[in-house]
Amino acid sequence: MEDLENKVAVVTGAASGIGRGMAEAFAAAGMRVVLSDIEEAVLHSTTADLRDAGADVHAVVTDVSQAEEVFSLAASALEKYGAVHVLCNNAGVHTGSRPSWESTLDDWSWILGVNLMGVAHGIHAFLPVMIEQGEEAHIVNTASVAGLIAGGSLYGATKSAVVALSETVHLELVDGGYKPRISVLCPGLVDTKIFTSQRNRSARFPDAGPFPSTWSVDVARQAFKLGLSPRIVGEHVLQAIREERFYIFTHPEYKEHIEHRMTQILNEDNPTMLPFPSR
Repeated sequence: MEDLENKVAVVTGAASGIGRGMAEAFAAAGMRVVLSDIEEAVLHSTTADLRDAGADVHAVVTDVSQAEEVFSLAASALEKYGAVHVLCNNAGVHTGSRPSWESTLDDWSWILGVNLMGVAHGIHAFLPVMIEQGEEAHIVNTASVAGLIAGGSLYGATKSAVVALSETVHLELVDGGYKPRISVLCPGLVDTKIFTSQRNRSARFPDAGPFPSTWSVDVARQAFKLGLSPRIVGEHVLQAIREERFYIFTHPEYKEHIEHRMTQILNEDNPTMLPFPSR
């Protein structure tokens, strides 16, 4: 999908972090962008920033865990721009305790609703439209390197599912001769606020499990600040769309961890983990 000028992109979780990085990269490429997020004030602030910089953008407050809200997002995007050429199912949260069995069922319901069902809702609401348009189109599902290695707890479980779902949709699109293509984004550490996801936790899921005793907001904040710039991640995504490349890796230093896991699977070895890169 080489020609992106004036094409329409929809990005969930677009108010900050990777979503904002994608929106900035798309706008700089001449695309029109629909920004969606559950965090209303930050969403409107980001939209204003992009508009002030000359971008053609549209904001829609959306809880991606609610199917009807994602279908409303699709309707709003089509009403505003008449088509959707790129969909980034990016909204995500992080929760869960260590050990994982101390996580509550509310923890599971919340993270599955956003990280996995948010992607499923996006596919259901947008992909039939993109196929019907008869034009080149592309979906990007945000997973994580945690979806490709062992030890990711609840977050890793949801991201593994996003990888598997994305692979399946890719095969279905290619085998069916459909024009849209799909990618799965598997970043490592990025400078985002996902470590404070609780700020957007729905009141429907009040029972939160305990954080590990070794976990600290301040330590997490400093660690994530060492991560990759979201705008750079957005540029990775833009290039992958142009190349119709399925797997998007932003941190090549994690490839040995992925290889380690694959080798253990093929050898039928018990899972172990390699030390993580320092940044």
